[in-house]
Amino acid sequence: MILVCFAFFKLGFLDSSTRTHLCLLASAFGSSKTQPIPDKNSYFDFLRQGETVSSRCDEVQGLIKRGCNMTFIENPLGQQDIVQNKSVTNRSKGLVALKPEEITQVQPQKVNLTLRSGEPQSFELKFKRAEDYPIDLYYLMDLSYSMKDDLENVKNLGTSLMEEMQKITSDFRIGFGSFVEKTVMPYISTTPAKLLNPCTGDQNCTSPFSYKNVLPLTSDGNMFNNLVGVQQISGNLDSPEGGFDAIMQVAVCGEQIGWRNVTRLLVFSTDAGFHFAGDGKLGGIVLPNDGKCHLENNVYTMSHYYDYPSIAHLVQKLSDNNIQTIFAVTGDFQPVYQVSSHQPLSVPFEEINLRFKLNETTNNHKLMLYILRRNMFSFICTSFSTVFLQPQVHFNISITSKGCPNNGKPEIIKVRPLGFTEEVEITLNFICECDCHHQRIENSPDCHFGNGTYECGACRCKDGRVGRKCECSSNDVATEDMDRTCRKDNGTDICSNNGECVCGTCECKTRENPEERYSGQFCECDNFNCDRSGNKLCGGHGKCVCRKCVCDPMWNGTACDCSLDQSTCLAKNKQICNGRGRCECGTCKCDDPKFQGSTCEMCPTCPGVCAEHKDCVECRAFGTGEKKETCQKECSYFTLFKVKSREKLPQPNDGAYPIGHCKERDANDCWMYYTYSVTNNTENVVYVLEEPDCPTGPDIIPIVAGVVAGIVLIGLALLLIWKLLMIIHDRREFAKFEKEKMNAKWDTVENPIYKSPINQFQNPNYGRKGAVL
Repeated sequence: MILVCFAFFKLGFLDSSTRTHLCLLASAFGSSKTQPIPDKNSYFDFLRQGETVSSRCDEVQGLIKRGCNMTFIENPLGQQDIVQNKSVTNRSKGLVALKPEEITQVQPQKVNLTLRSGEPQSFELKFKRAEDYPIDLYYLMDLSYSMKDDLENVKNLGTSLMEEMQKITSDFRIGFGSFVEKTVMPYISTTPAKLLNPCTGDQNCTSPFSYKNVLPLTSDGNMFNNLVGVQQISGNLDSPEGGFDAIMQVAVCGEQIGWRNVTRLLVFSTDAGFHFAGDGKLGGIVLPNDGKCHLENNVYTMSHYYDYPSIAHLVQKLSDNNIQTIFAVTGDFQPVYQVSSHQPLSVPFEEINLRFKLNETTNNHKLMLYILRRNMFSFICTSFSTVFLQPQVHFNISITSKGCPNNGKPEIIKVRPLGFTEEVEITLNFICECDCHHQRIENSPDCHFGNGTYECGACRCKDGRVGRKCECSSNDVATEDMDRTCRKDNGTDICSNNGECVCGTCECKTRENPEERYSGQFCECDNFNCDRSGNKLCGGHGKCVCRKCVCDPMWNGTACDCSLDQSTCLAKNKQICNGRGRCECGTCKCDDPKFQGSTCEMCPTCPGVCAEHKDCVECRAFGTGEKKETCQKECSYFTLFKVKSREKLPQPNDGAYPIGHCKERDANDCWMYYTYSVTNNTENVVYVLEEPDCPTGPDIIPIVAGVVAGIVLIGLALLLIWKLLMIIHDRREFAKFEKEKMNAKWDTVENPIYKSPINQFQNPNYGRKGAVL
């Protein structure tokens, strides 16, 4: 993607001192032509009593509306002039080589813009990346011990990078440098042995250093490959590296590095983070980096003296020297360097820089335009798609001034590609006066006997003279006699505290809002202190004249908020407020407070229409009800029609007036269906169904049968529930019996304290023969 940031000046008007004597500084669109000197009578007639000369500056429509003749309106417009517009170079690789200064990649080269405040001026900028354009590439490699595992890959990266760049351009030079860290504690070990070999064990490492310019830019590719291939690792103590010191020296040491005025690329290769401004305090280094070259014998010698540079300082030096940085880092530290590589817009550059990033895989370029913050300008960014080598890219640059510079001198801004010598120089000239100032009449008799210069229809007084016609001396302005004529009704306030007394005449103050003005002989009037309605002055339906509203037609009231149009009070029956009120300021005011609504159509506290007319409808239609005795006297106010079915009753959409449908019970507890309406002629009309809907008596047999069946069902349900409960109770008792029966069955032989109640005795003579008893 291409990120393009264009400069836009903010809309604004000239300050009051510049526009004091202009008839007009209107919006910046319209024809521009030289106008004749305004007639003095027209000028003095144009300004109202108390208005200042600055009141003559307004938009075109505002001046015309106030009575300014078009012949006296001056409206100068800006313009542009392309001073140098050399076409971009079209050539292919392999043709006759051109010097860098002979190649054009940006068109146009010089532009003069004449700016009027608030009026944009636009021009088209073309860019075409010339094929085979010279490129200088400097390869800066980290040689700290952490790079040991990646050293071979990094060496191959440098060689591959040189080979790929040679495919893009035949005029290519490459250089090489390396860095480790500041040579002080705690960044490195300062013991003698570690200064010779900072690595541990049998590792053979080179002595630590801050930055070395190993190979200045050269076209000898073999020398580059050989030097990269023989590099040895060094060592330091902490993880972040001192690469920013090295980048600063590469940027500012142009002669030692050998930079040409061509595309400048810096490839920064590391696998760790970086130290930046403030980290030097750990080593007792407190002096800020001075941004100057300190290479002796191609070695940075002041690393122990100056702190690391800040990111903004580094970005500034890289931009000042047209160097584009490419960070070749490991994946772990890619987010860190992505943040640090963004060039902040707050850097106080003096030019607008156009930055390119090389894409090594697709041979295309990404374009980035960075706009600088300056006092006179504001900026807007727009994205564009990728720019390839061959196609021509078009940018539309629009510049708008938001005011005139204090010195009135032209301003110059530049647009240039970072790494290229081409630039677009834009000279800005500002319209701060109208052309009529060149037709001034000095010592004009119209300015009180030559006490001023008559220009643009107004007098510019000489020193010591004041007044519209320079008729007074500044020494006499504050005299009591003149101030007396500026007090209304001999009061104490001069010009009602809304102006100044100049030559006995009030000149009213101006307000921040140009639409708001004081006026009147004593500045007692204004057009912004009238009554408001709906947060709008004079309700938005009138004008404020001397603190009173002058209403538009069909409006009145102190705030012009009372409409005389009665269409909003017209009810559906075409009556004003339904005949129950009057229309005031477009709103119905009901006579009876029980009615309300936009047309007095609602009565929340009244009985319903149906209930109100029920007795009269019943007595007239059926001869029953509470009013059957007085029906003829009290119920003759409506016309009655009978219909045979409910479908024949009038429907709401049948007529041009509202119809209410009613359903009420009569004296016989029957339903009456009828409608009540008021026609456009205020006639009450009632349509009623000729036969009321009477309810029939109840059917006894189904009721008795239902009751009997319900009793039977309830009895059966109770019996079933009782039976279920008995079954559950019997089962629980039987289970309890079985459990007790099991507990009674024990083995008596095994009871150690058991004694049998049976005793056995044997006769000793039992069984003997011849025994004698």
